[in-house]
Amino acid sequence: MSSDEDFEEMVKNLQQKIDRDEEETYSKKVIKEYRSPTNFGFIENPDATGQIKGPCGDTVQIDLRIKGNIIQDAHFWTDGCGASIACGNMLTKMITGLSLGEAKRITEVRLLEVLGGLPEEHMHCATLAIMTLQKALTCPQK
Repeated sequence: MSSDEDFEEMVKNLQQKIDRDEEETYSKKVIKEYRSPTNFGFIENPDATGQIKGPCGDTVQIDLRIKGNIIQDAHFWTDGCGASIACGNMLTKMITGLSLGEAKRITEVRLLEVLGGLPEEHMHCATLAIMTLQKALTCPQK
């Protein structure tokens, strides 16, 4: 085996170990949401936006497009970990199509239920996502 093949094999084995460790730590839903986020990014000229930097150092931003009383589109951005990405993505999926009042009633408990839970050391990511949504809902751009 060449040194290039050795290196590629080492990388492959390392990725398999990372994947196994993630699968032992996170639910399948959390892994899916942070590996393939569908709503990551920003909305140009959003109707509402909220941004919070949590005590953990992660920043989350949620942008909303609202028509009437209904959330038509929601995107998020974070510089945080996989759990923050999963929470932001799932939350934006959950609120799209809801009225503002319905979105305001979503709690971190409900977000965690939909995600299949998070390890104790990452539960604050759900709280940060919900707090950011609440800020967006109380701080319309227009």
